[in-house]
Amino acid sequence: MPMKMKMEMSRIAEFEKVSFEQFQEGWIDSFGETPEETIRTAYEKTPLPKRATAGSAGYDFCLPVDITLAPGETVKIPTGVRARMEKGWVLMLFPRSGLGFKYRLQLNNTVGVIDSDYYGSDNEGHIFSKITNDSNEGKTLSLKAGEAFMQGVFLPFGITESDSASETRNGGFGSTSK
Repeated sequence: MPMKMKMEMSRIAEFEKVSFEQFQEGWIDSFGETPEETIRTAYEKTPLPKRATAGSAGYDFCLPVDITLAPGETVKIPTGVRARMEKGWVLMLFPRSGLGFKYRLQLNNTVGVIDSDYYGSDNEGHIFSKITNDSNEGKTLSLKAGEAFMQGVFLPFGITESDSASETRNGGFGSTSK
């Protein structure tokens, strides 16, 4: 006979938008010079990540812009989102399962790791995603602005008994190993 357990979910984080200026900087870095009105519209229309169902572990991140990726093509996506979370938790990012299955959509770093102290970094903790259509079946991936492309799962983590890390973050990719 299966055991029924009622488990209360831990509320340990909150998604927020980065400032428009930070989003605009990320947009221009990814897509080049674009009229400010176009960038502002994308910023305002892009929703914060949310779960699709009560049983979902992953929070869906939505695209701020239409994308089309032929096999082998890559794009860097500024999500406009940051995550404030309690210490002892990490946000892990994965491609949406269906997109990975149908198109072999890949995150270029395989799994994104967003640490709790990234929230306070110089770029406001702006979460970026670099994705590649790794299809070996010749399938082109086309998604519209507002469609979910990536999912984030909050997980607790532990440290070793002898851990003595005391440095503070001031940046994004690769900043913790400098």
